[in-house]
Amino acid sequence: WCGLLLAALVLPGMAGLRMDFGLLLEPLGFIKVLEWIFSIFAFATCGGFQGETTLLVSCEDVVNKTVTAAFAYPFRLNTVLFSAPDPKHCGGTWTDIYLVGNFSSSAQFFVTLAVLVFLYCIVALVVYIGYKHVYRQNNKFPLTDLAITVITAFLWLVSTFAWGKALAGIKMSTGASIIPGIESCKAPGTTCHFASVTSMGTLNVSVVFGLLNMILWGGNAWFVYKDTNLHNQSSGISQNP
Repeated sequence: WCGLLLAALVLPGMAGLRMDFGLLLEPLGFIKVLEWIFSIFAFATCGGFQGETTLLVSCEDVVNKTVTAAFAYPFRLNTVLFSAPDPKHCGGTWTDIYLVGNFSSSAQFFVTLAVLVFLYCIVALVVYIGYKHVYRQNNKFPLTDLAITVITAFLWLVSTFAWGKALAGIKMSTGASIIPGIESCKAPGTTCHFASVTSMGTLNVSVVFGLLNMILWGGNAWFVYKDTNLHNQSSGISQNP
């Protein structure tokens, strides 16, 4: 994606470079800037998350000891281990406890798409600003742009819903519902209480940005389509029945 348009224009030489920021004032360029910005927020809010789940454990010689499990992107929760209540592991009754679930595939799909979109938007903006005349004279560039735009809109749809479903699983696997599944908490004389989990507001925001990106790319397909000969041909047919 990222080198397709730029390589075709730059490799023959830079002689055709003509700086023109006028296209940024048109829907085609303005929406591309928004797509670039929103992609940054999408991968930053998801890929930069760090949190922890906290329990209060009481057992032999231990009263309301805080145990934590720290998790972060890419959310391989099944590798995240709770800290022990004390060096003696509650008299040997406390075994290694891991969170449940591996949500890395959905998270990495979402973040990888956002990063690729970020890079492609930079390339597209370079083309729009420096090679606007070539872009509109050679129909293969608008057609390529259209194909990438439609595919990206679809990928935003798939990745956002996959990530949204994974996020629901992450909340379930790090919330109060984990207590009944911890065998060490069922040992005689041991009690466990859920204390807290880091707010996942930023992850919720990442899903919102995913949906916004899907809408932006889907809507932008129309403006890219208008620059192709497909639109010109259909307009000509409608005017000359």
